[in-house]
Amino acid sequence: MKVPPKRAEAKLDPALTPLHDQVLFMKHNLNARAIAGLSDELVTVQANVDKLVRDMEKSIAQAFIASLQAE
Repeated sequence: MKVPPKRAEAKLDPALTPLHDQVLFMKHNLNARAIAGLSDELVTVQANVDKLVRDMEKSIAQAFIASLQAE
């Protein structure tokens, strides 16, 4: 039995709608997880940046003191 293309197409939409909804849900769920993971990464990056700034300030201060002593 051969199903006419229009009838087959009409049966496809009701089957694809729940699938589309599930894919959309998964995308949102994965995005939420990714964002949550980024917040943890932000803490690590901020700590590294803070340490870098402290190290740079220390280095600049040492260079300044050394330049004063050289005069």
